Amino acid sequence: MKQIKSPMTSPRNFAGLALAMAALLSVAATPLAAATDDDSFFTHLHTEKAMANVTVSPGRAGPVEIAIQLETTDETPLAARAVSVTLVDTQSGRKLAPVEASRDGEDSWHVKVAQLTPGRWMLGLGISISEADHVSVESTILIK
Repeated sequence: MKQIKSPMTSPRNFAGLALAMAALLSVAATPLAAATDDDSFFTHLHTEKAMANVTVSPGRAGPVEIAIQLETTDETPLAARAVSVTLVDTQSGRKLAPVEASRDGEDSWHVKVAQLTPGRWMLGLGISISEADHVSVESTILIK
């Protein structure tokens, strides 16, 4: 009796399958917001009206600075009237008082936070685009 070899059992296909699975697992395990090599934490937030690139530096417990760069959905600078930041510890529910961000440039803002503890925090941005147009967006961040 002649044995039929399936193309799926060749060593080359097993290696390809293993590489594909490793790539899939690395993408699935990557959080939407991630710590970078310099110990900062970056996340990208967006709505139908605005986008924000947010960097928390350092991304570990203690005092932190949050830098915010605003863009339109067309990726052009967004000149907002005001930006506020809220932080809520997702495990304990402890909410820090909202902080008004200071403008650094046309589309750049920053906030200094005295003390963050390790864990997952919900970072919320309140963006005032005009007197009548406000956008709220939030994302989970991880503090080491």
